[in-house]
Amino acid sequence: MFSTVLSHIKKSFLVFLFLAFTLLQTSNAQKKQDAFTAFTDSLILVNHKTYKAIEYAIYKNKYDTLKMRTLEHKSKLAKYVHGEIFAKVMIGIQYRNKSLFKKSSKILNEALVISKENKLLEFEIITLNMLGVNYRRQNIIKESIDYHQKALSLAEKEPKQTKNLQKSIAVSYNSMGNIYLMLKQYDLALEQFSKSITIQSQLKNKLGLAINNHNIGIIHEANNDLNLALKSYKKSLEYNNELDSKVGKILCNNSIGSIYLKQNKPKQALNIIEPTIALAEEKQDQFYIANAYVTYGTAQNQLNLYKAAKKNLNKGLEVAKAYNLKSSIANANFELSKLNEKLGNHELSLNQYKEAVSFDQVVNNKTNSEYANLIRFQYENEKKNNQIESLNKENEIVNLKLQETRKTWLFYLLALFLFAAGLFSYYRHRQLKNEKKIITLEQDMLRNQMNPHFIFNSLNSIKLYIINNEKENAVYYLNKFSKLIRKILIASSEKEITLKEELETMDLYMNIENIRFSNEINYKCIVDETINTEAIKLPSLVLQPFLENALWHGLSPKPNDKKIRLEIFKNKEYHITITITDNGIGREASKKIKANKKLKQKSVGIDITKQRLENFSKSHLHNYQLEIVDLYNEGSSSGTKVIIDIPYKALHKLKTA
Repeated sequence: MFSTVLSHIKKSFLVFLFLAFTLLQTSNAQKKQDAFTAFTDSLILVNHKTYKAIEYAIYKNKYDTLKMRTLEHKSKLAKYVHGEIFAKVMIGIQYRNKSLFKKSSKILNEALVISKENKLLEFEIITLNMLGVNYRRQNIIKESIDYHQKALSLAEKEPKQTKNLQKSIAVSYNSMGNIYLMLKQYDLALEQFSKSITIQSQLKNKLGLAINNHNIGIIHEANNDLNLALKSYKKSLEYNNELDSKVGKILCNNSIGSIYLKQNKPKQALNIIEPTIALAEEKQDQFYIANAYVTYGTAQNQLNLYKAAKKNLNKGLEVAKAYNLKSSIANANFELSKLNEKLGNHELSLNQYKEAVSFDQVVNNKTNSEYANLIRFQYENEKKNNQIESLNKENEIVNLKLQETRKTWLFYLLALFLFAAGLFSYYRHRQLKNEKKIITLEQDMLRNQMNPHFIFNSLNSIKLYIINNEKENAVYYLNKFSKLIRKILIASSEKEITLKEELETMDLYMNIENIRFSNEINYKCIVDETINTEAIKLPSLVLQPFLENALWHGLSPKPNDKKIRLEIFKNKEYHITITITDNGIGREASKKIKANKKLKQKSVGIDITKQRLENFSKSHLHNYQLEIVDLYNEGSSSGTKVIIDIPYKALHKLKTA
């Protein structure tokens, strides 16, 4: 008796707790609803005009259908059409996610009508895209394409491309890509997804990037590139984790599980799909629930867990049939057919296989038929538009002919002739000016190379050899000097010479100059083996001013250990790099010495060379680059390095290649 009373007390207490908890939850929900109602009133007063602004203000409340109903009702009473349309779109999306497609289409069409009536282009485009997604989920291809193409056309025609419009264009591209996926035209699908990703990357829209990466994974999976597919799915999952998108997680986990099954990793598939089912049921998205159960049952079938596999596959089939999800019905029947084949139920297996094939063919045949009709419709429309445009142009030409007189035509011809003559005159003037500049530079270059001091000093050095009765040295250096003068004279008559000829001339020059330094200069020339010195051309005598500077400003004041190293190599396409490195006193010390000299001589060799290199680069794909670097060793100056990047492939050669 006592135990019975105690049992009744316990039950009454539990009922009391349940009622108290329910009342508390109801009270909290009512408080939240009241708070949102007050928030809605303030939102209407603010009167946001863009979809993005309303979405930002609403934040996560947009996923609450009850709150969106409140926003819809209050906006309608206040004639705040922007808020009313936004609420209808969000309610339509929630219906779609629960596979309630008729309800979704009804409320989205209401939003579309209001958008058109109030000429709210941004809201109209978003609503069109959402309707397109709605029909695509049902495998109704033609209507889906119609909506997305209409949205895309409206968005692209708008001259001012806002971020919201760009986002809508990206959504249209993504949806068109999904349609091509259904039609198994993977190249076209990839093209659309890539366009969408480009826009979403610019907008830094993680949701858009998550969706497109997942879709690209589907393409890789269809092409049996399982590793690439898995990589794309995981990348999409990373974005969805950052966004904490439950729908995104469901989608990615289901796809990753599918890849694991194809890779014969059923245990890994089970581990990722099992929690996904709970997420899908929480969101009440029947499309994902059906897919999750089918994938889960497939994994169990691979592990020979036949009873559990049968239960989950039938559950997936049941959901798919309840919501007329044809693709899921086909997939579930395919897997049940495999399961019953293993269990020896051959007749049942065959019937399920036939049903799967039947649904698969219905989807594909319907899709292809609608797609063919759409293409024909588009072609006929395009043809008519082209004919109309052609007729308009012909009428315009006829009207112009009627309006214009012979005198007007003569005036236009005369104006054209004068313009052409002026253009030619200007071009010729520029050409002659440029040629004059080139000639002047070449003359300046020759004067610089044939410096009287250099000639006098060189001959004077040879004279000393003669006086000292060093006939062999005198003959040797006189021979070198004559060769150098001849090469300088020949080079000065040519705009360009080969790299080989330039290096030979510089070798002669350094030999002659070394006489004056009592052969103290250690000069080395190193050319990369991959460089064909006979094939590469450059301005004649372009290296001499840099070698002269190294000798007379860097090494001349130095007592001993005088080195110059000339290196030629490639470190970028269509360029050769020439470096001239000396271990002299450096530019700072050289400037001080020059400043203390009574007789100051202006050096123009480098400036002339820069102008010649600049003019030389005009006929090449790339420009030259010149850099002079001061070298240091433990804080002290240790020389100077000149780096010259010279282009070696002319523009006309690239065009004919």
